[in-house]
Amino acid sequence: MRVLHVTPTFWPATYWGGPIVSVYGLCNALAAVPKINLRVLTADAAGPWRSQRVDVDNFPSRYPAGYEVYFTRRLACGAIAPGLLARLWGMIRWADVVHLTATYSFPTIPTLAICHLLNKPLVWSPRGGLQAAHQWQGASKPVLKKIWEWACSAVMPRRCVLHVTSDAEKAASRARLPKVELAIIPNGVDVPDDLPLRGWLPGGIMRALYLGRLDPSKGIENLLDALSLIDDEAVRLDVYGTGEPGYSRTLVRRASDMGLGDRVRFHGHVEAEEKTRAFLAADLCVAPSHSENFGMVVVEALAHGIPVIASRGTPWEGLAEHQCGRWVENDPASLANAITYMRAHDLEAMGRNGRAWMEREFSWQEIAERMLILYESVIRR
Repeated sequence: MRVLHVTPTFWPATYWGGPIVSVYGLCNALAAVPKINLRVLTADAAGPWRSQRVDVDNFPSRYPAGYEVYFTRRLACGAIAPGLLARLWGMIRWADVVHLTATYSFPTIPTLAICHLLNKPLVWSPRGGLQAAHQWQGASKPVLKKIWEWACSAVMPRRCVLHVTSDAEKAASRARLPKVELAIIPNGVDVPDDLPLRGWLPGGIMRALYLGRLDPSKGIENLLDALSLIDDEAVRLDVYGTGEPGYSRTLVRRASDMGLGDRVRFHGHVEAEEKTRAFLAADLCVAPSHSENFGMVVVEALAHGIPVIASRGTPWEGLAEHQCGRWVENDPASLANAITYMRAHDLEAMGRNGRAWMEREFSWQEIAERMLILYESVIRR
């Protein structure tokens, strides 16, 4: 089976957050399936500025998992890459099935339209874009997004399935594109084979962690406000991630103005070994997003044995059921109460529960097998 994955950005462009990690993990897992021949078509955008590019030595680039990635040159903001458009027709003709990961971005409408013209089956992963536009009041350009969705519906191929990762994303996506068939397949996570021995609450201090993009949709202000409601200094917060420079500076100023300068540390972007060290140096991960279709940081933290507090803007109500965290309203008081609750409970046991949950239900091998079944289903129609 020849699978073409079209996405505006690809690994190692981790500036763009969780979708980069999840799409990379999915592609690696799909490439391990013997019957799949995978190619990825993308732009070389590594950040918001035109000068920020993925360093590409060969075209196409051969990835260690055994598939080729075609990085085309980004010439304008976002992922506007004329080379991607030039290659799109021929590569879609080559494919037995196309997998599009994009919502309001450059490749979306051209990929939908060419699949329509060539009658190619398509799996479309909006990766939370439709959900955020539907649920979050702070979402930008609401009228333009509705027009964009109308255009997508007009050129969508007959054989098309919208791939979502949770019930919440399914409901929001159906509200935006009511005529599209949907299928739920969650993201996966790499669970480390072994974790080093670690201490918890060193010196009686809880080390809370936020890891992700610095963006207004992530609810970081509420987390800072929650920290100010906890009277003592027994909780510290480490913030890892980057975002638009002006917004990032407002978060630093907010923490300083609230008198949290000694309790909140901003570390910038981390990945690979630095990211692992960040998880292992934390007692608790907090994901306070206003809207999240999945939340890769949640599964990554649980895979590293770290309990999680997630907001109800994320699809992680299972945290309480599996006794590895709390699922709460995204307001400062609720977050503060959850942090206080977690500090009084057995964090190590919660971490073990979460890690076991990830091993049972979120392995990439399992996710790749389910995606293969979806590909076969949409091809047969």
